[in-house]
Amino acid sequence: MKKEVFMDYINRFNNRDATTFEDYIDPDCVIINGTLELRGIQGMKGHYARIWRSTREELHVERFVSDDDTIAIQMWTHFAVEKDDDDSPFGKVKAGECFDYHGIIMYELKNSKYTSIKVSYLSFTYTDVKGNKKELGIPH
Repeated sequence: MKKEVFMDYINRFNNRDATTFEDYIDPDCVIINGTLELRGIQGMKGHYARIWRSTREELHVERFVSDDDTIAIQMWTHFAVEKDDDDSPFGKVKAGECFDYHGIIMYELKNSKYTSIKVSYLSFTYTDVKGNKKELGIPH
């Protein structure tokens, strides 16, 4: 997959466009994110609907490597909590809190759709409303 095509996925994701999953995720895709496992388009839609209802998530691709069957990226993701949520995927969150993920993600492709996504963590940091930071380790 060419970087321009992948960046369309990222840009649409950053705009909270749930149709992105239909266009890029294979119905049988398996997503492994720590101990969290999601399956297919509906798994992605359900998970991100929970995040997006209270949190602005911005993906930043720091490095992109690909061939015909695989994409590997170095990623920084910033999660800014916009409103209080007692049941977010991060647990109870309050407006003004932030989370930052740094890691490597590998995508496997078939027919230009992601069939496997594996998330590997370098760091996951929580910042409270006063700016205090705490390293969380793997969140799922």
